[in-house]
Amino acid sequence: MSDHLNRPQYAAADDEIDLRELFSVIWRGKWVVIITTVIFAVTAVIYALSLPNIYKSEALLAPASEQAGAGLSGQLGGLAALAGVNLASAGGVDDTVLAIEILSSREFLAKFVDKYQLLPDLIAAKNWNQQDNSLTYDTDIYLADNKKWVREPKDGRGAKPSLQEAYEVFSEIMLIEQDPSTSMIRLSVEHLSPHIAAQWVRWLIAEINSEMKRRDISEAQSSIAYLEQQIGNTQLSEVKTALFGLIEEQTKKLMLANVRDEYIFKTIDSAIAPEQKARPGRVVIVIVVTFLGGFIAVFAVILRHYIRHSQKSNKVI
Repeated sequence: MSDHLNRPQYAAADDEIDLRELFSVIWRGKWVVIITTVIFAVTAVIYALSLPNIYKSEALLAPASEQAGAGLSGQLGGLAALAGVNLASAGGVDDTVLAIEILSSREFLAKFVDKYQLLPDLIAAKNWNQQDNSLTYDTDIYLADNKKWVREPKDGRGAKPSLQEAYEVFSEIMLIEQDPSTSMIRLSVEHLSPHIAAQWVRWLIAEINSEMKRRDISEAQSSIAYLEQQIGNTQLSEVKTALFGLIEEQTKKLMLANVRDEYIFKTIDSAIAPEQKARPGRVVIVIVVTFLGGFIAVFAVILRHYIRHSQKSNKVI
């Protein structure tokens, strides 16, 4: 009975001895731990300092809220649907969601990169010179003086990046966030140059407004042409009246698209060139890598001790 009562005490004593032994092992290997940790720390500092600054420019946008078809949408909604006419608002929630999806789509971004000739700044840029606001390019990828792509083709990619590759890269540096409670949208772009990041955000806003405007103008013109054709094909005065109402709504939509520049998104806070970098967090990198190095060193010292201890035990046996 007394043996059972004493076992927990013996176990606690063994644990205490093991803990002391553990600290003793670490202390004996302290120089290994210190040297390894210092090596990791120095490597982390060199790596962190080699990383270029990345700047993030963003704009705050609000959906345009005018509703071109609110007046007759209830009365003529059924007839409009049969006629293939859209009486939805010119800048309501549905159009806002559509615009966000178009903005992040492969086709839109590929055309955007191609229109403004962004490939060198997007893929080959290496560093930004703050003094003269200029970019330097990776000469293994692109020769700026000759405007020639010289990278080695591999993994299905050619020397010159394709628009598909440009879309993939651009998708990584662009972020669209919408607040569900206010419907406000934040559009941001990251780049080595803060001025380029701000310029690209402004261009994106202008292009998506222009694209949505172009689509709605084309749709309204097609709808008006179709409705006018249907008026000539019917003899019923009630139907003609309804069709004239639909034409009026499409005409209002067409007028709104032609007179408003900020068609789908209104800029509340425009993009500017940021003064502070967004990343990398050099201090965090150094701390994490240094801690990792210390942990690896301690683990290696303990592992080496128990391997040696195990080998000695096997020899004695």
